[in-house]
Amino acid sequence: MEKFSLKNKILIGVTLFSMFFGAGNLIFPPFLGAQAGTHTWSAFLGFAVSAVGLPILGVIAVTKSGGLEHLASRVHPGFSFVYIMILYLAIGPCLAIPRTASTSFSMAVVPFMPDGISAVIPQLLYSVVFFGAATAVAMHPEKLTEYLGKRLTPILLVLIIVLFAAGVIMTAGGNGVLDASGAEPAELYVKGAAVQGFLDGYQTMDTLAALNFGMIVALNIQAKGIKKEKAVIKETISAGWIAGALLLAVYGMLTYVGKISGITFAGAANGTEVLVDMAGILFGKMGTIILGVIFVIACFNTCVGLFSCCGKYFTEIFPKISYRGWVFVFAFVSMVISNVGLDMILKYSVPVLNAIYPMAILLIVLALVHRWLGRFRSIYPWTAALCGISSVFIVLDQNGIIIPGVTALIKMLPAYEAGFGWLLPTFVGAAAGILTDLIKKQTV
Repeated sequence: MEKFSLKNKILIGVTLFSMFFGAGNLIFPPFLGAQAGTHTWSAFLGFAVSAVGLPILGVIAVTKSGGLEHLASRVHPGFSFVYIMILYLAIGPCLAIPRTASTSFSMAVVPFMPDGISAVIPQLLYSVVFFGAATAVAMHPEKLTEYLGKRLTPILLVLIIVLFAAGVIMTAGGNGVLDASGAEPAELYVKGAAVQGFLDGYQTMDTLAALNFGMIVALNIQAKGIKKEKAVIKETISAGWIAGALLLAVYGMLTYVGKISGITFAGAANGTEVLVDMAGILFGKMGTIILGVIFVIACFNTCVGLFSCCGKYFTEIFPKISYRGWVFVFAFVSMVISNVGLDMILKYSVPVLNAIYPMAILLIVLALVHRWLGRFRSIYPWTAALCGISSVFIVLDQNGIIIPGVTALIKMLPAYEAGFGWLLPTFVGAAAGILTDLIKKQTV
């Protein structure tokens, strides 16, 4: 087989969507809608670029480059090992995987617990069941299309559509309970709503995940009968576009739900509160059940996807431990963190994510322009060095760590306040890389 039927194309695309779509993807779009208010769709445009466009381009870039390790090795083999290790730990057992259990527990179990009951034991039991089930599914990474694409994700999509449709019907009824016009935008969205929306898209972490999910999708494509490398690449890219279309549609629906909540539920602290309030007003007590099921399915899908890609990578790097062994290790570590140490891990992991995110964007862009600039090999180490150094200094400044002289210089960079202070150093690195290779060519 060298080409999928339309049915199989959609199935693989839905599977990739399910791996992307987790707790953060549910929370951030409605909060953006509630906060941006009348500027919602300008902000959504920026959000779509970073939360949909970059992840799909990431899947395409890594697939065409022959894998993340091969792409990162263009900078340096040592850089490839260190960066990918940090990336997997950040989106895996140190942050994203524990968050899938803790978030789904807070949405699916806590609302039904009697007042005054400690959540310690119930959360422990829930995490054991949650990670146990996710581990069982992740033991067969080549069958994720069967578990996620065919069974769980369609239920998730139907429930989100029901939530959106109920919001549309209620606002169309003109009963005054909800207002489709949106509230006054929060300060961050008054000026440069699209830029703020772009930065909001970082929080989904999907661009980082995209650098890793491609190989799991390719594995599922091969399991369905396509073996030739070019055909696998083509079908993986096709799955990326389908997943992107689904992400865009679902984000749009969730953002609309958040927008119509802005006036009635002003002051919501986060996207979780927005969804809880909206589910309650749209469906009453049944809304809590619907929302709980949505969160459990979304978090479970992402957890399985992360177990699979992390397990595959660490098995390749440390083959003395089997794939099954690594999945068990990640499940145990994630269970412990989700119960006792997630807040502390979040405190230290978020700055790490902010530091490595620009590098992920850089690698994606370099992969996409490799056809034209690939002959200038020095571009990779130069841009990576200046992008990485500037990103680290920016994060240090954001966390109150001042380096005399350096911090003041970093703050002078164009677009620093907008969150893109790393752009100019990266462009300088590209110019330096091209110049270096031109000089080498003339002296040879």
